[in-house]
Amino acid sequence: MLYNWFQNITFAHPWFFALLAVLPAMIWWYLKKAGKYQATVLLSTTDSFKQGSSWKNLFRHSLFICRCLAVVCLIIALARPQTRFDEELKTGQGIDIILCMDVSGSMFAQDLLPNRLESAKQVAADFVDSRVTDRVGVVIFSGESFTLVPLTTDKEVLKNAIYNIQLGALEDGTAIGDGLGISVARLKDSKTKSKVIILLTDGEDQGGRISPLEGKDLARTYGIRVYTIGVGTDGYAPVPIPDETGRVVTRQQKVNIDEKLLRLIAEQTGGLYFRARDNESLKGIYREIDQLEKSKIEVTTFRRYTERFHPFAIAAAALLLLEMALRFTLFRKFP
Repeated sequence: MLYNWFQNITFAHPWFFALLAVLPAMIWWYLKKAGKYQATVLLSTTDSFKQGSSWKNLFRHSLFICRCLAVVCLIIALARPQTRFDEELKTGQGIDIILCMDVSGSMFAQDLLPNRLESAKQVAADFVDSRVTDRVGVVIFSGESFTLVPLTTDKEVLKNAIYNIQLGALEDGTAIGDGLGISVARLKDSKTKSKVIILLTDGEDQGGRISPLEGKDLARTYGIRVYTIGVGTDGYAPVPIPDETGRVVTRQQKVNIDEKLLRLIAEQTGGLYFRARDNESLKGIYREIDQLEKSKIEVTTFRRYTERFHPFAIAAAALLLLEMALRFTLFRKFP
């Protein structure tokens, strides 16, 4: 407990600890003085003194111990122990970002571990943590689209919503245009200078209320950059599928990503296209986007100190008073 207390303590005048060097000198002087004034008596036997030790003799060094402890407490008090509290005020011009995530059945594929969706959820949550002053929202889509979280700066709400995304919550399919359109609708009225959509999918567009090209044109109209991410390995990927008996079996399914479409959406809106073939590449993509879309942040730090020397000063005074009281009462010497 004492160790943990000192872990949170700083000292305003730590050079006062150099005075602790006086303690060895005090001990040396005390021992020398005690030896000088010790009486010597020659006796033929000590049997009569074996029962003669008193409590005063046993505790005769307690006065000196009190004095040493008082000096230690006084030195600590002079060093001015303090606890420090730092408060950061972060201000700046943030970016409005929509994470547009594919939640179709193919996101069960296990070419990313444990599967595409779980890997995408983890890196998206980490990305949210990295955006200090930005507003972030989440849109999910499959055969239809849905705003999971509108633009907010509440990181905990965003991360909880991302972690709770489940496959099968929406009608199955891959309506890329609908997901892009809903994302644009969430950003179009934003007053920030920088508006971004990160569109993540593992498939080809299978139709919806609006086409991906219409969604792209809407993004361009409102000055929204779209970063597109194609998730999945080349060739085939293992996908768990229930068979006729209800058992879940893993089957190989062909990976179909319309890279041409995703690259076109990114290029014509001022963004970039990325391909994530494994967990590490997906993490690297989000890190790269994080570096590309930097916010202007000003950090003002307020530092407050609380003085903690009072207990040590009181303890030093109490020990000195105790020594004086004992010296003139219980340990008083008579001439």
